[in-house]
Amino acid sequence: MVTHVPAESYGDERGALLSFVEAQRGALRRSVLGLTPEQAASRPSASELSLGGLLKHVAECELNWLRMAQQRVNERERTQETWGDSFKLLDGESVEEILAFWDGVSAELAEFIASVPSMDDTFPLPPAPWFPKDGKVSMRWLLLHLVEEDARHAGHADVIRESLDGKTAFELVALASGRSRPAE
Repeated sequence: MVTHVPAESYGDERGALLSFVEAQRGALRRSVLGLTPEQAASRPSASELSLGGLLKHVAECELNWLRMAQQRVNERERTQETWGDSFKLLDGESVEEILAFWDGVSAELAEFIASVPSMDDTFPLPPAPWFPKDGKVSMRWLLLHLVEEDARHAGHADVIRESLDGKTAFELVALASGRSRPAE
């Protein structure tokens, strides 16, 4: 872990969980620091993943879970045919645009979580082979799942970024904070 999340962020469970989600978001956002659009879109390994595509996927994933929790229609819902488009920047899409979209999703998620009466409140899971029949999850589960999902992709981003130019997560934290190299 290259950043520290305070144990009692905002003094309650909601704030602490949102802080852990945000720590993982920060790792993903830092992965594109100083890169050209071509570098952010490149796939330096056998994987189909690019940094720009990872940012887009995570932003859309967070939106999808937020809409499920709100029990609203996801305006960016993917079909089987468009699923792969969530992992790459399409013509006309930019890292800056994806980051701005994600900022909006992040703010909406924080507002929604602040508004729910209890972290024990639940929402139904959609029918899918990987969900239990008539399954429900709590708001707490939602935030823990986003920590898990974002952290998994932050790890992917670490590998991709290091493959592009050798910069590690520690170096990117230093760069983001205005230092030229990690503190010793």
